[in-house]
Amino acid sequence: MKQFQLKKKSSWFSILFLLCFVLISTGSVFAQKQTKKDLENKKKQLQKEIEQTNLLLAETKKNKKLSLNQLVMLNKKISAREELIATINNEIGVLNKQIKENNASIDGLQKDLTKLKAEYAKMIYYAYKNQDSYSRLMFVFASADFEQAYMRLKYLQQYSEYRHKQAGRIVKTKKDLNEKVQELESKKSDQRVLLGSEESEKQNLTSEKTEKEQVFSELQQQESKLKKDLEKKKKDAQKLQQAIQRVIEKELEKAQADAKGKGKPVPAKLVLTPESQQLSNSFLSNKSKLPWPVAKGVISEHFGVHPHPLMKDIDINNNGVDITTNSGALARAVFAGDVKAVVSMPGAGQFVLLRHGEFLTIYSNLKDVYVSVGDKVTTKQNIGSVLLDDDDNKTVMHFEVWKGQTKLNPEDWLYKNN
Repeated sequence: MKQFQLKKKSSWFSILFLLCFVLISTGSVFAQKQTKKDLENKKKQLQKEIEQTNLLLAETKKNKKLSLNQLVMLNKKISAREELIATINNEIGVLNKQIKENNASIDGLQKDLTKLKAEYAKMIYYAYKNQDSYSRLMFVFASADFEQAYMRLKYLQQYSEYRHKQAGRIVKTKKDLNEKVQELESKKSDQRVLLGSEESEKQNLTSEKTEKEQVFSELQQQESKLKKDLEKKKKDAQKLQQAIQRVIEKELEKAQADAKGKGKPVPAKLVLTPESQQLSNSFLSNKSKLPWPVAKGVISEHFGVHPHPLMKDIDINNNGVDITTNSGALARAVFAGDVKAVVSMPGAGQFVLLRHGEFLTIYSNLKDVYVSVGDKVTTKQNIGSVLLDDDDNKTVMHFEVWKGQTKLNPEDWLYKNN
């Protein structure tokens, strides 16, 4: 009895192991397909970014005068190109693995086919040796009793059926083998294309790095001018932050005055109405899905503290992101909200502040503004045009996201595939 239970338990373990193996294998194939698809999507995104950067770089070069923005755009393009080459390498790695698996499958199928053919040949030879009906009848009638005769007759029928099945297996195995060979050829063709693409991208990268070194070297001679420009930018950023703080304080003062007039407790911070809370929740649920504040562009300066692209001993602190876009570009609302401020900044265009419940979005360095304080805007509604810097022939919009009085990284909120 114990021996029977042990065998039964062992059988269940075998079934469980087989089931786990099948599930793991299926999951591995699915993950591999997902990885290949992800790599292809990433490659398309990077190619799109490089193409957009090239267009913006061409606009900057029209001025014939070197600018810091030209160096920034080259750095951006080189970074995207290096990531593209790494992505292509990963694609080649996935293909190499698939080619190896295909070769193993082809070897296995060829062995199966050889074995099936050998077995079938033996069956044909046996059938030839016993092809006449007389031999088959003698085999049946030579039985010792009726039961043995029945078993021999059954054997002959099963043998005939098995022979037909074996022929079917040979046909199917040949078909599977041909499909695997075709699949292998297709993957090898894809591999050749990717290797060619990788070589081409490496040549482009070498050329871009040479161009960057030339621009870098020439810009170093303009260091004193660039330092003055940087100081101006810092002062403009400080003025913008002060103006934003004044808008927030004004909103709080208004809320406090309303509460005092109605005999309610005076709030220490902005209190949301049910409608504002709903808008705030909706904004939060769209994190990483918000449309870009311009239709096309690349982030030329990121959020937070980072080194200057030319003067490495100087750090830049950005409260938002700078987006370089094409000349004549329009700024657009990233989400539905209320216009709370339209402020003119001497020497730095205008900025618009939108409120989305607890959240604020700021669009600065605008030339013309199409909205007024008190207006309600919808997602992607044009709110102004981005200012063109004639000196550097660049069009850059500064964009910020706040929650209350806390600055957030806009890149965490914007949709990744602009």
